Amino acid sequence: MTTSIKTTFKHNLKAHHNHLKLKRLQPKTIEAYMRAIRRIGEYFQYDIVNLSESQLLDYFTDLQDSHSWSAVKLDLYGLKFYTHHVLKADWIHVDLIKPPTATRLPDIVSVEEAAHLFSSTHVLVTGSFSLPSIV
Repeated sequence: MTTSIKTTFKHNLKAHHNHLKLKRLQPKTIEAYMRAIRRIGEYFQYDIVNLSESQLLDYFTDLQDSHSWSAVKLDLYGLKFYTHHVLKADWIHVDLIKPPTATRLPDIVSVEEAAHLFSSTHVLVTGSFSLPSIV
């Protein structure tokens, strides 16, 4: 890593911060996007001006192995913002990240589903308790 690469990175990081503030993003978003660019910078020895699809694939694969889905997503969004606003470059749409699938329980269960839930219960609780009233 040359000194000029690190100097350019620091200059671009300051510009990134200024753009984030000018766009009036929330303080936590600014903090997350700044952290993302610092982390990406460290990973690529501060040379992040012309990252290839292959390099991004390696980075996000490694990040996914060590961080939460939320951190991966924030790094992606932070890098997109940085590329667009600081580097003034078009984001190469790389479909690298797919969110984990989540299944939710329905808010209302059918009679059959309720019967199945009740029949699956094997421990009875004794004592006094009250059900909330439905108004």
